[in-house]
Amino acid sequence: MTATLGTRPVVGRTVGWLPVGLALFTVAWGGNQFTPLMVMYRELGGFSLATVDVLLGAYVLGIVPGMLVGGPLSDRLGRRPLMLAAPPLAIAGSVVLAVGGDTVPLLLAGRVLAGLALGVAMAVGSTWIQELSGTGGASRAALSLTLGFLLGPAAAGVLAQWAPAPEVLSYAVHVLVGIPLGLLALRAPETLTRPSSGRLRDDLRIPLRGQREFWTVVAPVAPWVFTCAGVAYAVLPSLVAAAVPGHAIAFAALMTAVTLVAGVAAQAAARRLGLDDARGGIVAAAVAVVGMALAAWTAATPGVVLAVVSAAVLGVGYGFALVGGLAEVQRIAAPRHLAGLTAVFYALAYVGFLVPAVLAVASLAVSYSVLFGVLGALALVSLAVVARSVTTTGAPRP
Repeated sequence: MTATLGTRPVVGRTVGWLPVGLALFTVAWGGNQFTPLMVMYRELGGFSLATVDVLLGAYVLGIVPGMLVGGPLSDRLGRRPLMLAAPPLAIAGSVVLAVGGDTVPLLLAGRVLAGLALGVAMAVGSTWIQELSGTGGASRAALSLTLGFLLGPAAAGVLAQWAPAPEVLSYAVHVLVGIPLGLLALRAPETLTRPSSGRLRDDLRIPLRGQREFWTVVAPVAPWVFTCAGVAYAVLPSLVAAAVPGHAIAFAALMTAVTLVAGVAAQAAARRLGLDDARGGIVAAAVAVVGMALAAWTAATPGVVLAVVSAAVLGVGYGFALVGGLAEVQRIAAPRHLAGLTAVFYALAYVGFLVPAVLAVASLAVSYSVLFGVLGALALVSLAVVARSVTTTGAPRP
């Protein structure tokens, strides 16, 4: 299978994307391995819920600039030099976290490094995979991310629950896995053959003006990618921790696994049903409404089974929102602005990772049940906006 990207043909695209996918996988592992460890830091480090939620969301401080600068820079310098820097940054983040112990500034620095690596990898790696793959590239990029988001916290959670020196070993495994997988990206061919020769300042401007479909189809759904995921595996485990005494860390890892396995299944279903487009955004918003209702029920009557069901439903919302958003961005973006627009999509998606910290503060005055109800109402608004846009313009296909 041959296709032209810029001026260079890319041959054997079904295999050519895999080294980049594995590098993206290992960076995603490093970005999400902290999630089940929130319980560990609360139990062993004596951190407050607000502190661990802030540490969870802190890597957004690295993700957003990594995406918004890395994406456009890769449109200028090429995909390889930017993406090859991401795994070493992720590994450095794990090393800082491993030596951080219970020192909040060091943990904060490690989280920001992990976020910077993930920001670059999501914007540039996802774009590179899409260019190496053509049709189906958005699904491959989403799958690489989701598997990393899944296996990273699963491994970290198991080690933190049952292995010695959990504050170190949980991160050391990522370093050992990340080095060889990160090096695989060296095998992937560059796809940008006609880089920008204009001013860097102009390259960093992402052309959003006039992108009506982006604002009415992609943007309303993007925050639900990680709002669904964050509520499922960063908030609900803490609310149900009393129901699993002595195994709260393992339960947090289980909730992460359930969420992301459901996300992988949703992505596969979206492809089979032909919903990996704007209509997938409609499904994502509708599922988010149901998921938030279940989360409110879980908060009111904490129980293990109900929490797991809530995580599964929210995971489906995450999966449809991620693959649908990426596919729409790939469809509407001009080739030279694909990385930049992908970066904006992910930046909006990662607004959702700030939600747990906001909820932790708001819960001092309002119950989590009420707060989840508010999120459900906002998801309903997103559903109405996207459905109206798709109905007006027709359901676009990638």
